Amino acid sequence: MHNEYDLSIITVNYNGLADTCSLISTVPFDRIRLEMIVVDNGSANDEASLISERYPQVRVIRSEENLGFAGGNNLGIRAARGRYVFLVNNDALLPPSADGLKALMARLDASPQTAMVSPKIRFELWPGKPIQYAGYTPLSRITVRNKSIGYGAADDGSYDQPHPTPYCHGAAVMIRREAIEKVGEMPECYFLYYEELDWSMMFTRSGYAIWYDPALTVWHKESRSTGEHSPLKTYYLTRNRLLLVRRNWPPAYRPLAYTYLLLIADTAAVLKHLFTGHFKHAWATMKGIKDFLT
Repeated sequence: MHNEYDLSIITVNYNGLADTCSLISTVPFDRIRLEMIVVDNGSANDEASLISERYPQVRVIRSEENLGFAGGNNLGIRAARGRYVFLVNNDALLPPSADGLKALMARLDASPQTAMVSPKIRFELWPGKPIQYAGYTPLSRITVRNKSIGYGAADDGSYDQPHPTPYCHGAAVMIRREAIEKVGEMPECYFLYYEELDWSMMFTRSGYAIWYDPALTVWHKESRSTGEHSPLKTYYLTRNRLLLVRRNWPPAYRPLAYTYLLLIADTAAVLKHLFTGHFKHAWATMKGIKDFLT
């Protein structure tokens, strides 16, 4: 039954038991009417049972296969009973107070046209814990690139103003349930990377607004599931950037974006990987292009 809780916190676990347990330990269960759902997304071992034993207050859903980032989150969303859902990476940490989560809920409460809100995100493992995300700039229609506002900057108060943003951040985003029911679930065709950008565009095309609100700060360990510089990450970034264009770009811009990505950006990436001896990354880039084209 929907709206049994004010908030459903959902995280996807994939061979990440220690990180997931660290996240659970920061959830303010007794300070807000919430439920927490952990989706064990095809972990090699049955980590779902271990999480259930350690944290009986957490609902755990076990998927025998890895459904990808979107598929795992969608499994949690379907089971959620909160007015709002808060998707948060399992390698993230929340502050001890529930005030930030309540502030994000208030942001959504303030306007029915606001569907998504992402908090300030800081790098947990970088020296000084600088900012990772304080909103996004729009993607270029040709290079398919944008910037994460505040990336790498010290959290000195310069990024403490809430503002609309074109895209949420997949590591931490709160969404209005009715908006998901209207717009649809996160697209699962990406498997990893770019799905939250596509999903954000789905919401904005439906007339909804997306906000950045620094009332909550989340600390993110970053790329713990795939490895920060893994060939798997290279593969999905290459394939999915092209897929994003195919699904979302106006027809007039699509040839320009394909030309830039295939003939300039991806060709340069392959040559760079070959010259630096990163042959697995070169192969991953080429495989990403091939799989997109076929």
